[in-house]
Amino acid sequence: MKALIVAAGYGSRLREVSPSKPLTLVDGVALIDRVIAAARAGGATGFVVVTGHEGDRLTAHLAVLDPSITCVRTPDWSLANGHSVLTGADALGPAPHLLMMADHLFDPAIVAATIAAPHAALTLAIDRRLDNPLVDMDDVTRVRTDGDRIVAIGKHLPDYDAFDCGVFKVDGNFHDALRRSIADGGAGSISAGVEALAATGGARTVDIGDAWWLDVDDPKALAQAEEALA
Repeated sequence: MKALIVAAGYGSRLREVSPSKPLTLVDGVALIDRVIAAARAGGATGFVVVTGHEGDRLTAHLAVLDPSITCVRTPDWSLANGHSVLTGADALGPAPHLLMMADHLFDPAIVAATIAAPHAALTLAIDRRLDNPLVDMDDVTRVRTDGDRIVAIGKHLPDYDAFDCGVFKVDGNFHDALRRSIADGGAGSISAGVEALAATGGARTVDIGDAWWLDVDDPKALAQAEEALA
């Protein structure tokens, strides 16, 4: 299964460490290289990377890493991340594929479980360990579920029972949900697309159990990643 990696944002919280978040070194290896390696180990068979900020540097780096990787640049990377997803969708089409972020590290088992999950318009890997010490409670996306169905999602959700791990399996129905959200005046975030599908029962989850993951969004998280991966 192919994978779409969103790597277009400014990475402002890591700017003091590196001008490009995807190219930030984690124990000597670029963050996006680790994402790609883990995704491949979990079953991803090809990659489309959506670039934006520092896009030329990232594209050149990936061309050396693996010439088979397709890079596409989103027109305006100041927009919400769903716009980057739609840029990648034009290259991937509506067939089921993985969707992940360039700043989320994860155990390959999370990808394997997401691929193996029953078909749905969207399946999100979730962590039900609400006491996970690696989670940044000020930034994590929270999820409320009913069984394996997503009921609500958002960074400031007051009532939740899981965390978004940043690994999805989606198809063209998710792209359509994003487009409808934008057409209705929404900002076009990934979470808005998930909410649109959740309203019709089309957004599902897969529980990662004890698997390791980490959102590398600031220097503290970077230090945690280096400690874990050294």
